Amino acid sequence: MRPRQMRDVRQALAEINAIRTQVARDTQFRGYGPASIAASGVLALLVAAVQSHSIKYGQDFTAYFAAWVATAGVSVAIAAFETIGRARRVHCGFAMEMIHAAVEQFLPALIVGVLLTAVLMRAAPHEVWMLPGLWELVFSLGVFASCRFLPRQTFGVGVWYLVAGLTCLTLQSDSRTFLPWTMGIPFGVGQLLVAAVLKYDFENAIEEN
Repeated sequence: MRPRQMRDVRQALAEINAIRTQVARDTQFRGYGPASIAASGVLALLVAAVQSHSIKYGQDFTAYFAAWVATAGVSVAIAAFETIGRARRVHCGFAMEMIHAAVEQFLPALIVGVLLTAVLMRAAPHEVWMLPGLWELVFSLGVFASCRFLPRQTFGVGVWYLVAGLTCLTLQSDSRTFLPWTMGIPFGVGQLLVAAVLKYDFENAIEEN
């Protein structure tokens, strides 16, 4: 194949890829599964219940932090497993583009949350009690960024996380301790709300088809 033909082929492939990416960005993502999202909400409530019976979590940030990092890791793993399989079924040939676009919407908030945690632990270790509320505020930004890609009711979930974060900061400002339910309730209820929104949207989509 001649160089000019090679250039034409590469340009054509690039244009096709750009079209696929744009279609993925403009299509509602149906890859998130209600089951895995609901499971993460229940897990958050269970972890908070266990922590509430352990006095050391009120003073030991390391134990508190490790428990919630592990919870987040398990939740992400469960959600990723269901999302990949579901996206391949629902979006067929556009599965990877759709997953990439969905991750792209939420990734900035996730990175900010990680960096904020590292900086606060390093520069202001006596103020780490603020992290649960700050995590919820950052999570709300990720939800808001993903709204155009998800059912419109998702906006209400973003509002929930926003209000929860501000409320947690207010409630913890007096005691400045690590209260298990300031993580369990916001994330437990929040994820259950997301699961309800996704299930409702999925059932409507089936009825329409």
